[in-house]
Amino acid sequence: MQLMRNPSPADNHHASVVERLIDSVCSAVVIDPEKLRLIIAALLAQGHVLLEDVPGIGKTLVAKALAKSLHGSFKRIQCAPDLLPSDITGGAIYNQREQSFEFVPGPIFANVVLVDEINRASPRTQSSLLEGMAEGQVTSDGVTRTLERPFFIIATQNPVEMAGTFPLPEAQLDRFLVALSFGYPSFDDEVSILEREEHTDPLDALQPVLTVADILTLQAAAKAVEVARPLKEYIVTLVTATRTHADVVLGVSPRGGAALQRCAQALAVIRQRTFVTPDDIKTAAHGVMPHRIMTRDRRGDTARGVVEAVLNQIKVPVE
Repeated sequence: MQLMRNPSPADNHHASVVERLIDSVCSAVVIDPEKLRLIIAALLAQGHVLLEDVPGIGKTLVAKALAKSLHGSFKRIQCAPDLLPSDITGGAIYNQREQSFEFVPGPIFANVVLVDEINRASPRTQSSLLEGMAEGQVTSDGVTRTLERPFFIIATQNPVEMAGTFPLPEAQLDRFLVALSFGYPSFDDEVSILEREEHTDPLDALQPVLTVADILTLQAAAKAVEVARPLKEYIVTLVTATRTHADVVLGVSPRGGAALQRCAQALAVIRQRTFVTPDDIKTAAHGVMPHRIMTRDRRGDTARGVVEAVLNQIKVPVE
């Protein structure tokens, strides 16, 4: 495996850019910094994030704070059962002056797209997001249009409320690079939330700290991160172990293994390195693997337990 070395000036620059983004978001939102780094890692890995938790935890607030910290475009889609695919992708509108149809882009044509309560949209409407998430493009009326870069979806859903919702199928869950649950804040954190919101909205003071060019540079840096052969074998061993676990019906797919590698590469950039370490993979596994595992009781905490068991069971490569 590649030996440790001191960070280069480029590594330090990338880390300082990321820290500016982290500081900006944390100035408005009370959030575990490690979970925020996983969200940012998904952005750098050109993936997408699903935030699944009970109402009032701050899922939407985190998405808004991240979007306001970037100089890119931001759109919000509030999902409902009557939302149509064209409400997301856009469609052709007849222009009476020109006497022709012209395409009007939908809210998916933005750098950061918040898809709020995604499981309230019908399966047909949910599926309209898949092409954009997987290929960075949208096909409408037989014409394929490329989405803006970077393109980053943050979707939220409430796992408790079932009335009027349509659970995401496993194939669609697999499209999200990272899925996280925040959980309730600690006592001190909750007091801090009250203090921040006593007189003003914390989002009002946020200003963009990163440009679109900054994000594209960080994404290129993440793609260039080296992954030694033993660590590739470690990733494959981890995902294979989920498929043979006694509590698992459906384990992590090969695409999930590739997602784990991409997320670990992005974490390496955040941690000022040009190569992946086992710790990067372990951290990434908590955000990348559980939502790709279907357990016999279909409970999320069981899937997280499977990931913990696999991480503890599989031997870590050594230098």
